[in-house]
Formats: sequence, C-alpha cells, structure tokens
Amino acid sequence: MPGGAPLDVPVDPTAPEARDWLVDELSKPEYAAAQPSLFDRLSQAFFEWLERLFQPGASVPTDWVPVAIVIAIVLALIVALLVWGMPRLNRRSRVAQGLFGEDDTRTADELRRSAEGFAAAGDWTNATLDRFRALARDLTERTIVFVSPGTTAHDFAGRAAEAFPDSSDRLASAARTFDDVRYLGTDGTAEQYRLLRALDVELSARTPARLESIETEPAS
Repeated sequence: MPGGAPLDVPVDPTAPEARDWLVDELSKPEYAAAQPSLFDRLSQAFFEWLERLFQPGASVPTDWVPVAIVIAIVLALIVALLVWGMPRLNRRSRVAQGLFGEDDTRTADELRRSAEGFAAAGDWTNATLDRFRALARDLTERTIVFVSPGTTAHDFAGRAAEAFPDSSDRLASAARTFDDVRYLGTDGTAEQYRLLRALDVELSARTPARLESIETEPAS
C-alpha cells in the first residue's frame, strides 16, 4: 500500500489484549444504559421467587406461601399510595361544609357550645340558630342525612324525617323556627331554644329507624 500504512488488524489477540478490548467495548455509554437498575434486579429476583412458590414440586417450603401473599399485597398497597396518594381517613372532614347558605364548617359539638353560650347570655336568636345548625351538623357527621350547599332547612327536615319518622313534626317545626329567625327577622325565644335543644339531644343519642328495624328483627 502507498505510504506503507499497515492495514492488517490482528485477529488472534493475546488474552490480555482480548480482555482489554472487551472492557473498552462494554464501557461505552450505550452498554451502560442498557444495564438493569438495582430496582429491576431486585424486582426480577422477587417475582422469580414468588413464581417458584406456586410451582408444583418446587423445593420451597409451603410455609412461605402466606408470607409471599402478604408481601405482594403490601407491594400493591405501596404502588396504590404512590399513584393515588393517601386516603382521607377522617370521615367527618368530608361533611364539614357550609350549612343553609352559611360558610360554617364548625362541628356539631362546637355549634352546641356556641348555642349554649348564647343561651347563657340570653341571646335566644343566635342560640336558636346555632342549635338548629348543631342538629343538622350532627346528622351529617353521622352520615344519616346528606346536606349539600343548596340544602334548605326545610329540605334537611324532610330528609331527617325519613330517618326519624316519629319526629317528623318536631323536625318540620324546628325548620320553620330556623327560617323565621334567620330570614324573617323574628326574635328567637327561650321556649324555641328549649324545644330545639331537646330535639337535638334526643336524636343525637338515637339510631335511625331503618337501622333500628334491622337490629330488632328476630333472627331466623
């Protein structure tokens, strides 16, 4: 060849040369990117182990089968938490919303304390309003009645009467009292508050009629 440049490539390298060539080749970025990660290797090893547990005749103690199932469930829960996040465990946080057009998120106990405070001060108007709200909040917290942002006092009384039919008249009267005081400017009275308080205390300790019938139904 012109210039005397050698074109022959050794085809029979020595062992050290072959090892060096292999190391150089495998150190290229494309080979490194194709390597499985530590997570990939661990996952593959776990699922191979899990598969062997359920293979007939596999030399794995059957006592490990429940353990494997538990581990698989835990892994599924972890994946679910990563995808959907933590669930809202506090049921009451879902029902803490406005009541009857008011942006009021107080709990039933907080509303009762407020009502009692107003009553002690002789403010029967605000005492009556907060006591009715406490009644409504209690039934929503117990998921007996559903109250949406547009629910009126009359709507609430009707829904509550389905759960406590023997108290339907008192619930309707309580709703009228609330509407009169809240929207018509009527002053609340000590007697109205007493009736509202008695209704709230009674229903807060009772089981809805539809559940009472199930609990008292004789076993077959």
